[in-house]
Amino acid sequence: MFTDMNEKSFLRRFTDKLYGGLRMSWLAVIAFAVGTAILTAVFLIVPVFKGSSFERMGVTFEAWIFFAIILMANCKKPLESAVKTFVFFLISQPLIYLIQVPFSWLGWNLFSYYKRWFIWTLLTFPMAFVGWYITKKNWLSLLILAPILFLLTSDYVSAFQTAYRHFPRLIVTALFCLGQVLLYLYTFTKSVWQKLPGFFVPLAAVIVILLVRPQVQINGNSFLPDDPILTESAVVTVEDAEKASVTIERTGQDSMVRIQADRYGATAFEIKDGDRVYRYTLEIYEDEGGSPQVRITPKE
Repeated sequence: MFTDMNEKSFLRRFTDKLYGGLRMSWLAVIAFAVGTAILTAVFLIVPVFKGSSFERMGVTFEAWIFFAIILMANCKKPLESAVKTFVFFLISQPLIYLIQVPFSWLGWNLFSYYKRWFIWTLLTFPMAFVGWYITKKNWLSLLILAPILFLLTSDYVSAFQTAYRHFPRLIVTALFCLGQVLLYLYTFTKSVWQKLPGFFVPLAAVIVILLVRPQVQINGNSFLPDDPILTESAVVTVEDAEKASVTIERTGQDSMVRIQADRYGATAFEIKDGDRVYRYTLEIYEDEGGSPQVRITPKE
């Protein structure tokens, strides 16, 4: 997978062209920004892409890492890389929201979500300045790539887990992120002693994090399904306290409970409020998108 060849293979010719052989003029940068913005907006607007790997293009970073590295690697100097990458994001990100405005029930309020992307746009200037040095293809390149490799590794491991449980959901994301890791190691490092730690160190770090962190982190309020009006004397008892914690969050009209859990599973709980007893089943489960959900149902 990582062996060098005396004659350039098709893959090497392809990567040489993609990462250094393209003319990244200002017109090309603007066209690139507009094109990726339109494509992203389509994925966000068209219902068929809802919840898919393609919709993630407007939510997560993996596609934009791919675009940014193409842009950086085709600039001649670090300052050019910083300026053009900054302008690319300055055009593409607000344009994505602008295209969505006529199709969204939020209208212009949709731009309230742009704040996070604007902060990242500002950060692209210093990141792209430093990032340009990956083209040197040495140990410094690997060091600069390390955060990106870790992020992409975390993404592909998580996506493969989701695909395993809800195939084929996020399988495209998993393969795309894994492909980027392999592509960047192939393109921007020279020796196998750079490539191997570049692949296995982030993978080992992600696995350790997955082993030590909780399965889920649920900590939120929920209404009860039969809308009981609880009093201050209400007391909650959970059948298996290791699976979840349930406490009274609010009494009176719109009574609520607070659910805290760090693992998937089901348990039962009851609320005693004077002479009244309410019994429920609590489920912490993963939906098809890989997100933890809470379900409370009355227990007969």
